Amino acid sequence: MKKQLITLIIISLCLPILTFSQNQAQEKQEVDPAEIKTISPPETLEEAKEMGEKALETVPKELPGILERIWKEEAMPVWETMWNWSRNYWKNTLWPSLSGYGREKIKPHIDEKKEAIEERVEEEKEELKRKVIPRPIQSLWEKFKELIK
Repeated sequence: MKKQLITLIIISLCLPILTFSQNQAQEKQEVDPAEIKTISPPETLEEAKEMGEKALETVPKELPGILERIWKEEAMPVWETMWNWSRNYWKNTLWPSLSGYGREKIKPHIDEKKEAIEERVEEEKEELKRKVIPRPIQSLWEKFKELIK
């Protein structure tokens, strides 16, 4: 049990790194080196000022779209992969061993309690039969006569 738990923790910590590196490798294969733009530092203060002004104009407009694209294309696939893997691991490996373990340990206690509860229910039934005196059932006509009187 402890070994399975430690293994699960280690794998859950390594999985995001592996999926991220896999996505990075796929992206590197798809990008044409001629399309990569290089950014060079500005040579004068005027160029730096122009770059800053351009960034201040474009960033507020494009930042939500950029963050949304990063979230949808990079973060969500990693989390979905981790979720699916952990759900399948739990369902196929951990749950069967834990559910069987719990049933074997608890079953004798459940049987003891079940017998005690059934005995108690029978005692309660007998006690109610003794305490409650059955009244004669009045017909609707008899009740109507009592109301008129």
